[in-house]
Amino acid sequence: MKQFLAALCLGLCLSLAHAAELPAQPAAGDIPPDLLGRNRSGEDVTVSQYKGKVVIVTFWASWCGPCRSELPMLGKLQKLVGRDHLEVIAINFKEERREFNGVIRTNKDIDLNFIHDARGRISDSYGVQTLPNMFVIGTDGKVAHVHRGYSEEMLEGFVTEMLALLPPGAIGRPAGT
Repeated sequence: MKQFLAALCLGLCLSLAHAAELPAQPAAGDIPPDLLGRNRSGEDVTVSQYKGKVVIVTFWASWCGPCRSELPMLGKLQKLVGRDHLEVIAINFKEERREFNGVIRTNKDIDLNFIHDARGRISDSYGVQTLPNMFVIGTDGKVAHVHRGYSEEMLEGFVTEMLALLPPGAIGRPAGT
């Protein structure tokens, strides 16, 4: 029993030490880490390649119920606004490829830019410790809003924030106009 408690204590201390090593999360006004990983085609994805657009970077996992509710909402937002003004990047948080692919297969109708971050390099660079964890990046490339968690109650405020960041008339305007 003593060995079990000692091992448990050591594991807890190591996980806390790892958490302490993570950088602070980017806050409103900060420039976030540029690299977001590789998309499903193997191409590097960066925040800077979307400069001039609003970029939503969200971290999720298959076991996270609120994440599984947030992804369809973000998919609807991406479809409503289009890619002329908005890019939603959904980064999987430290899961095996099997779990990542399972969520993608189950949600074929959600058209987001999905990234697999099995080792957690991207999530660690963003200081992510809780899920879902969303960073809304304005057209200037700086973090505008950070959200941890997801609920139906936060949607109204989130929509108001998004409308303030998007150019007038961006919602419902055909792509390319």
